[in-house]
Amino acid sequence: MSFCDHKQITQVIRVKMTTAFSSDGAQVIYQSFETKATENKTEPQQLDEVYQIEETCNFILKNQFSKVALQFPDCLLLDSAAVASKLETATGSKMYILGDTSYGSCCVDEVASEHVEAQCIIHYGKTCLSPCKRLPVMYVFGRRNIDLEECAASFRKLYPNTDIPVIILYDVVYFFIMGGLQKILQSEYPNVVMSQIKPEVTKKGLDLDLGEVPANRPVGQLVEKFGRQFVIKEGFNIKDYGIFYVGQEGATLNNFMMTFNQCTFCSFDPMTKVGRQESININKALMKRYYLIERAKDANVFGILAGTLGVADYLSIIDHLKDLIKTAGKKSYLFVMGKLNVPKLANFLEIDMYVLVACPENSLLDSSDFYKPVITPFELEIAFNKQREWTGEYVTEFRDLLPGGNSYVEFRNQNVESLIEETDVSLITGNLRSTSLAKTELHADNGESSLVQRNQTLTLSQLDPAASFLSRRTWQGLEPKLGETPVTKAIKGRRGIAISYEDEKNS
Repeated sequence: MSFCDHKQITQVIRVKMTTAFSSDGAQVIYQSFETKATENKTEPQQLDEVYQIEETCNFILKNQFSKVALQFPDCLLLDSAAVASKLETATGSKMYILGDTSYGSCCVDEVASEHVEAQCIIHYGKTCLSPCKRLPVMYVFGRRNIDLEECAASFRKLYPNTDIPVIILYDVVYFFIMGGLQKILQSEYPNVVMSQIKPEVTKKGLDLDLGEVPANRPVGQLVEKFGRQFVIKEGFNIKDYGIFYVGQEGATLNNFMMTFNQCTFCSFDPMTKVGRQESININKALMKRYYLIERAKDANVFGILAGTLGVADYLSIIDHLKDLIKTAGKKSYLFVMGKLNVPKLANFLEIDMYVLVACPENSLLDSSDFYKPVITPFELEIAFNKQREWTGEYVTEFRDLLPGGNSYVEFRNQNVESLIEETDVSLITGNLRSTSLAKTELHADNGESSLVQRNQTLTLSQLDPAASFLSRRTWQGLEPKLGETPVTKAIKGRRGIAISYEDEKNS
């Protein structure tokens, strides 16, 4: 390369640097981009089969629904208009497409459906199968391609011992091949148990047939988890089984692995046609969650995040968490903010820790990027419910923690007379901490003083920690100056973007 070339490159770099540092930013705001679809549309002749148009029409006509909400995940929105058109033509009902869901796309968005006064919801794609209360739901999982012979061959390779007991779980988009896979394997593997999809239907009068239940179901313990059910044979325990999962790596598989953490897992990915033994260190993951439990015991102010407004009993678990936090001598605030991200939660610096109330697949949030940790209701229970002990069991379904749930442990809400002030030592800081609410705090309802004595051996506690935190901040927001600002008529304001208003372009 000649010196002239170097000189030309230097000039180009200077021009680009000059543009970057002295530009008014207008070209960034107004420049256009070409967008390309990352997913392919379904062929018109395959729409009826993939989206179960006939079954959906029968469901709508049978129940005489006139307004129907169609909930699509982002990856299926390309087909939404064609599916809605087919359904409207066949049923005469009005269809409403729900695109951007309030929370995770795996959950049924009852809130958005009620905005259009829908009478039912058709949920498409992957789902956590969490039960709903307000509206009837039909699930259309879709059908992803899978090589059944490759799946069976991978199973044989991972389980050479044909007598080993194995439970087969799968992503909902592969539900249609389970009957064929069972026929291939049952002659070779007598102890294979095939799970069935059986979501809890909370709306009476709706018969949603989402899978065949074997007529000769073996006698044993029936296990129902996350909209699936399977039977453990007599004389066996869940930890005696291996689990074979059909689907991609993701939230569904992680949820299964944390819940059945005493079982060994293998998986088959139909996209890559690769089977493997899952190497995730469950013990390490559980210890990380236990560390968060110890952090929760040190926290003083909790934010309860409503990560769902549609899953049944979410209000009951929120009330339960409030009681837990109050009895432990802590403060709590409730937040409803839709989909979570780091900037949203960073606005509340006074919060020491968040508790996320969400469906099982969204509750295991990796909070490493957040400024404050985010835990699950089960982890808060272990921290503050003295009747519950850490046994290695992990619960992601918050409904199991409520009365009548599989993992319910009675929480004794102590009254003023029976309350005993206790302290223990933090495993994180090594300092003393209070483990219960002092009597003086329960009686302090007059609000005359913001400070009360918490414990003779500790320090003082703030009755309103958020207000106290705000009073210590150097910037407390815009000053309203009520009554100090004269009232004026509205005038035409400036136009443009903040970096370059119209009246500043020639200046």
